[in-house]
Amino acid sequence: MEKEIDTAVAGLMAEQAAALPLPLGASERLINWRYVAAVGTYHLLALLAFAPWFYSKAGVVLAVVGVYVYGACGMNLCYHRLLAHRSFKCPLWMEHAFALLAVWCVEDTPARWVATHRMHHHRSDERPDPHSPLVNFFWSHMGWLFVQNTDLGRQVAYDRYARDVLRDRFYRFVERYVVWVTLSQSVLYFAAGFLIALVLGDAPMAALQFAASIWLWGVVVRTVIVWHITWSVNSLAHVFGYQNYDTGDHSRNNVLVAILASGEGWHNNHHSEPSCASNQRHWWEIDLTYLLLRLFVAFGLAWDVQMPTRSPEA
Repeated sequence: MEKEIDTAVAGLMAEQAAALPLPLGASERLINWRYVAAVGTYHLLALLAFAPWFYSKAGVVLAVVGVYVYGACGMNLCYHRLLAHRSFKCPLWMEHAFALLAVWCVEDTPARWVATHRMHHHRSDERPDPHSPLVNFFWSHMGWLFVQNTDLGRQVAYDRYARDVLRDRFYRFVERYVVWVTLSQSVLYFAAGFLIALVLGDAPMAALQFAASIWLWGVVVRTVIVWHITWSVNSLAHVFGYQNYDTGDHSRNNVLVAILASGEGWHNNHHSEPSCASNQRHWWEIDLTYLLLRLFVAFGLAWDVQMPTRSPEA
């Protein structure tokens, strides 16, 4: 019976996908070359990971650990649950530190990310939604980034959806110098790798190779992986999975995305109460990002945590 329901839902989604046009402000003829260049360059550079010269165990470890640290602390905790939904409070220095991790994920400035996400919740899976899979799957995953969308411009999106973020001087600074802030991580990783190798007694050429591997895996490969994990919440978690709540949209709880995205894949739970800090409703719906938040609460580094008030529907 469940299989038949899933098949019927998939068929309905396919019909609706063909019916939903692009957002009014988006045009397939106006390419956003800045995003095309950035995403394309990072993906091409990531292919260097297959070259033996760029390999090091330390680099691979940095990539694996970085996916969780940057993804969970930067994107999930800071950009998403703190800045976009204000689901908890923490010291300003910690908020800014985590925001820097998120900026280093190269997923845009805090204000623009928050504005886009709040717009998504406001009109989820309707035409104004910036990245609904009801347009098509590729559009929701990454295609929406590559076209100009005037709905996401400063006067439209920032003023309506991110005015609170831009009251902070730090975020205004990032908004203005985001390119240099983003590039700073590459300089930091490469310089640290080179100096560590020299201190450990490596020759300059060996130190150069080690630094290159640290940069490639710790920055480029990690960034590309975090991108696709984040984007899968927009795409996979609005197409495949189950629903605990009738939210009026197609948000779904997707187990695979929940594992990869440290709890963000329980997306239907999130859409039921966006301002809630936890996406877990059943014991098996493990939300690693929320568990991390509980650790900060235990150390007095987070407070006023918003918890669920609605029980899952039968």
